[in-house]
Formats: sequence, structure tokens, C-alpha cells
Amino acid sequence: MEVVIASSPVDAGIGCWDLRSGSEQLRYRSCSSAPHGLLSVAGRFLASSQLRDSPSSASSPIFFWSWDKPQVEVRSFPAEPIGPLVSNSEGTYIMGGGPSGSIYLWEVATGKLLTRWHAHYRSVTCLTISKDESLLISGSEDGSVRVWSLMMMFDDMAKSSAGDLYRYSFSEHALRVTDVVTGHGLCNSIVISSSEDRTCKIWSLSEGLLLRSITFPSIIDAIVMDPGEHMFYAGGRDGKIYISVLNAECNRNSIYGMFIIGALYDHSKAITCLAFSTDGVTLVSGTEDGIVRVWDTKTKHVTRVLKHAKGPINNVLIVRQPLLRNPISVNRKHLNLSLPPPLSKYVDSTDGEVKTNAIVLLQSLCHEPEETRFCSSYVMERQIKELQKQNVSGAAEMEMERLRLECKRKTQLVQQWKKLYQDLQSLCVNELMDGTQVTDS
Repeated sequence: MEVVIASSPVDAGIGCWDLRSGSEQLRYRSCSSAPHGLLSVAGRFLASSQLRDSPSSASSPIFFWSWDKPQVEVRSFPAEPIGPLVSNSEGTYIMGGGPSGSIYLWEVATGKLLTRWHAHYRSVTCLTISKDESLLISGSEDGSVRVWSLMMMFDDMAKSSAGDLYRYSFSEHALRVTDVVTGHGLCNSIVISSSEDRTCKIWSLSEGLLLRSITFPSIIDAIVMDPGEHMFYAGGRDGKIYISVLNAECNRNSIYGMFIIGALYDHSKAITCLAFSTDGVTLVSGTEDGIVRVWDTKTKHVTRVLKHAKGPINNVLIVRQPLLRNPISVNRKHLNLSLPPPLSKYVDSTDGEVKTNAIVLLQSLCHEPEETRFCSSYVMERQIKELQKQNVSGAAEMEMERLRLECKRKTQLVQQWKKLYQDLQSLCVNELMDGTQVTDS
């Protein structure tokens, strides 16, 4: 079931509605989220960075909610207030940007802060990940858009030898970057950024070049591409959602501007956030008047209106909510798979003491959903130990399966070494025989 979730900068909680019927599912409490700070982590749980109570506050928390409980279950307190949040598709990592211009990267399963780096001169305002999840794209108050190789962030030798940590740095925006999205073409995809300078700029990820700059009648705070990547939608502070085509020629006769073919308009206040459904037709918008509107992009009409709260909306997502679990399955609390621990405040200096290799958990008999099978080796070992303490037969099954897989890997390694030895022996014998024949002749 696809659901719409929306949050507000005031403490109005997180609203959740069925996208098709419009019925409200649950209201998650105690949330005053930052812009781009609402996240569904691989569909397993909700996360949101919180706004500071006052400008003088040194930090603000990040909250986690499970799907079936309205109250906050996990509270994290990073070293500085975190604004935008993003995670990879499997929910292995969470990345966040701070007002100092730093980007933080945590491992979800352990909460460990794996790395942080200074990315911009001013606050990070938006983050997104390329579809192949190899690149992180960030926007900032300083007007720059930068592209980062996530692999390089873990390669100390590459970082020390590189002149700049980023792959590309785009500085053509004159004012604060408000949003950034990427296409489906992997490393050859495009990136679209919006700014308070009233422009959206289209960049090439493969070449690092500006492909097109489009000027809008209003400041754009939110952008989203349709799944087919034929056009993108830009939400303006004038209450209009502008439609801009990606592959069309310049239309100088458009009343909105070049490359803009139309607009969606429902007499609303400023558009603050946008999300597109996978059906390629349904668009959802959030506005400063506290209303979530569901649009049919073919007819350009509003099909449903969802009331969130009195305050404005600053985040909206369309998420496939996981199905309810089988009641006879093993309790998630016993398996420590309910929610991950809080996120660490600092990079752990004792990396050698805890193993955090990312692995895929063994398929259990209780048919865990795929989202729960991505964890770290440390968490898996902890689960086995706790199951052993409870004298659960599942522990023995998991241990036996682990030993079988380990035996299989060792056997494959032996076979590889055996083949290498045979090849080396044949090479030496052939060279020796060739040398003997030359000597005899």
C-alpha cells in the first residue's frame, strides 16, 4: 500500500494517509522537522531531523518512529543540528547535512558515525543520492552544488592524494540552493537543482557540465522529475507548480518562460515540497497553508485534499508501507530488529574493537521481510548470542547455516588455490621442457 507522509516545521506530528483512499492511517507525534529532513529508511521505519528549539541551541535531535507506534522510539543527538537527511535504498546508511557545511554518514544497524567531512562553506540545505548509490549530491546556502564519490569518502589514500574531495563543484547559482534531484541514468544521469535566484539548472553527472538553465517567474523551493524523465515539476512560492520539459526545444511563446509548458494551480500558498508516485501520473504537493494536494498530472486537476495541521508543511513523501507482520513470527524485540540504536555523536576512535562489515542476514524460518536482512556482522553476532542465551532452536539453525556457508567459502578458496597451483606447475614444467629441448639441440 502506498501512503503519503507529511511533516511540518511546527510540532504538529507526521501525518500518514492512504494515497488511493485518502483515509488517515496514523499520526506520529512530536515532530517539528527540518526542510528535507523527513525520511523513510528502506520502508522499515521513519526518521526525521528536528528544528532547533531556539537559534542559540547547540544541537537538535533526530527521531525514529516504527510504523505501528505513534510515539518516538529512538532519539539521537548529533554534534550539531542536522537539516537534510537521505539514506541508501537498503537502509544501510543515513547521511545528514549540518549548518557548519559538514556532511555526516552513519551506519544504521549500529548507529556508528563512520565519517564526516566539510562539504560547503555554509549550511547544507539538501541532499540526494544517485540511483546507482555511488554518488552523493549536496546543495548549500552558499549557492554551490557538489558531487561526492561515496567510495572515496572511505578511501584514506585517495583522499590524501586528491586535490579536492568532491568530484564536481557547480557554482553557477547566485543564491541559496533549495532542492536537488537526480535522474535514473546512473553515473550518466542528469542532476536538477533549484535556487532562490529563480532558476533551475540541469547538470550532466558524467561530464560535470551545465546543460541548461531555466528561469521561472517565482522562487522555486521544490522540484521532482516524473518517472519517465520527460519533464520535471517545480513548486514556486507563488503557489504554482510549473511544468518544464527536459527534451523539448526552446518555446519563446510560453507565457511562463522558455522550456516551461504549463502550470498546476489551485489558489494555494507557496509550494514547499513535491513527491511523485511510481504510477507516473499522481503528484503530491505540500504547501504553507498546511494542505496536502494530490494531483492527476494528465488532467491537471486536484483529485484529493488532505488536511495536515494548522502549521505549514515542509516535507512530503510517497512510501510503500510494509505489510503487517505475521503474528506467529518471532518477536522483533528478541531479534533486535525493531529499530536501530541511536546515532553516534562523534566518529568512533576505536574502530578496531567492533566489526561493522555490511552483510546480508541469513533467511530465517519466520519469513522476515527483505528490509530487515541488511545489517552488520556485529549486530548478527549479537543476535546469535542472545538467541543462544534464550536456548532457542533458531540460534542453532543460524549457527549451522553460518558454518555451512563458511565451509563452502573455504572449499571454494581451496579449489581456487589448487587450480592456481596446477597452472603454475604446468607453466614451470613447460618452460623446463622447452629449455631441455633447446639444450639437447
